[in-house]
Amino acid sequence: MPTAPNDVTQDGERDRLQQERDFYRSLLELGARDSLEPFLEEALALSASMSGAKRGYIELQEDQRPEGPPRFWMAHGCYDEEVEEIRATFSRGVIAEALATGQTIVTESALRDPRFGSRNSVRRNRSEAVLCAPIGASPTLGVVYLQDRHQPGPFSEEDRKRLEIFARYLATFAERLLTLHRQREAADATQPFRGRLRAEGVIGRSASLARVLEQVSLVAPLDVNVLLTGPSGTGKTQLARVIHDNSPRASHPFLELNCAALPETLVESELFGVLPGAHSTASRKVEGKVAAAEGGTLFLDEVGDLPLTSQAKLLQLLQSREYYPLGGTRPQRADVRILAATNVDLRAAVARKTFREDLLYRLEVLPVRLPSLAERPEDLLELAEYFCASACEQHHLPRLRLSPGALRAVEAAEWPGNVRELAHKVQAAVIRASGEGVARIERRHLFPEAKGEGARGPEPLTFQEATRRFQEQLLLKTLEDTAWNITEAASKLELSRSHIYNLIAAFGLERRKP
Repeated sequence: MPTAPNDVTQDGERDRLQQERDFYRSLLELGARDSLEPFLEEALALSASMSGAKRGYIELQEDQRPEGPPRFWMAHGCYDEEVEEIRATFSRGVIAEALATGQTIVTESALRDPRFGSRNSVRRNRSEAVLCAPIGASPTLGVVYLQDRHQPGPFSEEDRKRLEIFARYLATFAERLLTLHRQREAADATQPFRGRLRAEGVIGRSASLARVLEQVSLVAPLDVNVLLTGPSGTGKTQLARVIHDNSPRASHPFLELNCAALPETLVESELFGVLPGAHSTASRKVEGKVAAAEGGTLFLDEVGDLPLTSQAKLLQLLQSREYYPLGGTRPQRADVRILAATNVDLRAAVARKTFREDLLYRLEVLPVRLPSLAERPEDLLELAEYFCASACEQHHLPRLRLSPGALRAVEAAEWPGNVRELAHKVQAAVIRASGEGVARIERRHLFPEAKGEGARGPEPLTFQEATRRFQEQLLLKTLEDTAWNITEAASKLELSRSHIYNLIAAFGLERRKP
């Protein structure tokens, strides 16, 4: 029986109303965000889903300086390896005009548009349909840029109006978040020392970490020995590298020797080298770490595990700047700075007569203690998110985010292995989540061993979280079964197309590379 025109009209009106409800519900969720990165990511996904755009880009200009590069930006519809190219080449002419004029730019084909067709970025990206709306007015805070549609044809007048309304809401949210970001930066206890140091990989803003960076800023320029102490896994190797990178020796080698990883018979040859004939298997000269680090820094990790005989020879090096290679009879001069690290109490080792007291005094000219994660809980979430992004980049995986439940689990868990344990746990979670094809890391990815009550790690899922997980998995499976045909997926799930788009945005789903 043919469908009556009335029914078609009613269905269309229902779809439109459902789309509006979904849109405003998503706006409410967006307004609740309290940090810029998830805000930008969700805002861009939502604007792309409601317009059917294939690719998109969003940026915020801090301090109203449109001529400078933005600190805050996000690209959509691409994998990590494409992001840098998109950031560098994405139609700056269109974006620049929207920023300069405060007007929405819409064109059926940027390639054929006389305003933009001659620009290299437009030709290189074969930009067709483009819609670009400014965020805010007087001043313009940024832009939302959308390019090419999943369906053939240009962006509609309805798309333009909806994006302009959306951008007005974004401006209000963005102003609040930029202010909040500036307040957080002002409250970052490490900020005064980051201006003096190259310490890009040192993550956190706690007062405990600030005290460490303050000490590093004092010891790095001085050519003295430094002893790094603190629990295992707190990042002593990384901090030794920061000290070297901020020292006058930065352009010379930085070498590391783990004293606990070598058998006693090999420690001296690794440190000081071997001359031919030194022992039955020494047929050629082998350079030691001290010679290889000439002019630079030698980092001795787990120095408390050095055998007593090797301790005596290290003491000689520190006192006289001279050493004897294994089998050598003439002293060799050395210009090398020694940094050492330990997670054991060396004073107790001195009392047990397993560590030389005179060597301890030589090593700890300026001691620096690294705090455990339990002493800097305010850095936990920032570290977890950093390790998540790093693991995605390292393994060339689509960008993943830690869900609110996963972040709560990170906060609730104990981390006896400190930063190292957290990094390994997050990396494993990234691999598990990407293997499932989901866009968010959940508690189960972090703590797969936590099966029931009393298990270490997070509490069981709530009913709402379990429901959300089921919806996400069902939607992803349906999209993959239909080759991401939105109309077919909507029909199978008995939802409107707009609802499907909004769910894709809410779950942060992306089509996997074939």
